[in-house]
Amino acid sequence: MGSEYFINSQELENKVRNLLPSQGGAGAGFDLSASTQIIPIIDLTESAEGSNVRQDLQTAFSHKTMTSFAVNNATTTIISNTGYFRIIGFVTFTGAANFEIKVNNGATDKTILANGANSGATFSDLIDIKVFLEAGDSIIVVCTGGGANFIGTSRQIADISGNLVNP
Repeated sequence: MGSEYFINSQELENKVRNLLPSQGGAGAGFDLSASTQIIPIIDLTESAEGSNVRQDLQTAFSHKTMTSFAVNNATTTIISNTGYFRIIGFVTFTGAANFEIKVNNGATDKTILANGANSGATFSDLIDIKVFLEAGDSIIVVCTGGGANFIGTSRQIADISGNLVNP
């Protein structure tokens, strides 16, 4: 027979309340414990969280949930909602073209990705990034100089609280 230990961790208790509301999330008190006895475990995390979709499949694109864009010789806001987003697309630029992906908070920009202003290079690549936007934030794509193009799609993968958005 194994020994049992009680665990006092507010962080762990909060996680259990969030993941398993029926097991203490309604405000009822409970104790976490550990044991030296070997007990088989069945992982019900996805079902307890309300999702039966594997994590890798949850970030898939669908006709209903994606927003396509094409930016050519312009500065365009491609996302202005709050939450977690996946952006995937193909960028090409030639000559003195400039390409940037930036987060704007309404007052200032912070660059996520850029080719370096007017680098003179010829370049093409697949871009696949995930971003988090708070209230007032937006994603801006800059393609200037005539030779820059960014064609792709974006999709919200979770809301601002981290609740998954299925495809």
